[in-house]
Amino acid sequence: MLGPRPSAAGPGAPDDAPLTAPGATRAVEAVLGQVLEARLRQARETDEVAARDLAERVAALVLRGGKRLRTAFVYCGWRAAGGSGDTRAVLHTGAALELLQACALIHDDVMDGSPLRRGAPALHVDFARGHRAARMSGPAESFGSSAAVLAGDLALAWADDLLTETALAVPHGARLYGEWRAMRTEMVAGQYRDLKAQASGSSSGEEALTIAELKSALYTVARPLALGASLAGADAHTVDALRAAGRCAGLAFQLRDDLLGAFGDPLLTGKPADDDLRSRKLTHLLATAVRLAGATGDREAAAVLTAGPGGRAGRTVERMRAALERTGARAEVEARIADLAAAGLRRFEATGAGPEVRREFTALVERAAGVAPQPAEELV
Repeated sequence: MLGPRPSAAGPGAPDDAPLTAPGATRAVEAVLGQVLEARLRQARETDEVAARDLAERVAALVLRGGKRLRTAFVYCGWRAAGGSGDTRAVLHTGAALELLQACALIHDDVMDGSPLRRGAPALHVDFARGHRAARMSGPAESFGSSAAVLAGDLALAWADDLLTETALAVPHGARLYGEWRAMRTEMVAGQYRDLKAQASGSSSGEEALTIAELKSALYTVARPLALGASLAGADAHTVDALRAAGRCAGLAFQLRDDLLGAFGDPLLTGKPADDDLRSRKLTHLLATAVRLAGATGDREAAAVLTAGPGGRAGRTVERMRAALERTGARAEVEARIADLAAAGLRRFEATGAGPEVRREFTALVERAAGVAPQPAEELV
């Protein structure tokens, strides 16, 4: 069953005041607190050791911040489809997405070997440190990775449980669960394509965009919008328009994340700014730079950016950043972000959503993409 209805507008506001997208991101914190308290209690009843080592770490990661953008997009999709009144299902769906995000982050950090997450040691690093401190046997890194995978699995189980409970309690639960099921498959496909591209040394721009769409754009924006619309019983036209808007805005979000992965300040992002470059992770930014280096005959840039014999020898993060700038890749990706953000707004308008909801969606896209979007021609 859904929990008690949170106050919509914050301290001093009436309980029936209309919720806003920023209000949804604040309100979901209370829902997450309630959900995690219940999950931790169940975990302790099952096994105190696993509860302390796994469940408590997962709960701490979930509560340690994050933009809560997915919750806000669920709310925007719900409102765009005519949703009003009781917001509990919206907030519980958002909370399920935050738990799923924890799973994705934990597993992604293991696969990428990332040492930091949200300003603290990544879980696999934290587990490995605990292994060493306790003088346990076997390789600490192997233990850390294995334990982190289990922690991610636990976060996924909690997410699925919460979404299923929500779907069973609402009129359009089957549609809600259908969107959720498709999203999880897309996430796994995108993560595998990412791993395979890195292992094969791919520099394909098409491959980079496919990964960005599957792994991030659909999961971060398009599916949350559709999840919210499903809760409101939206028609096919509205859901299609929301998915199209979400695809554009989600790609803009991922391309911004690619730029932050290469040029961001770790103190602001909470994660290293050079992991993607050191591992030569296939991003649209990298693929664009390789393409531009080939088109202009910039052999130095091509050598430092590409894999293969001679491609990595003596390469430094600083030289890669310089190549990304010199080839014009950074500027081209910035322009692409602005175009995608603008196209996302135009497609959101096709839902027929009112001006207040459109303003909130615009603000969310600006926050996600790091650019103030202006209406532009549709992108194919």
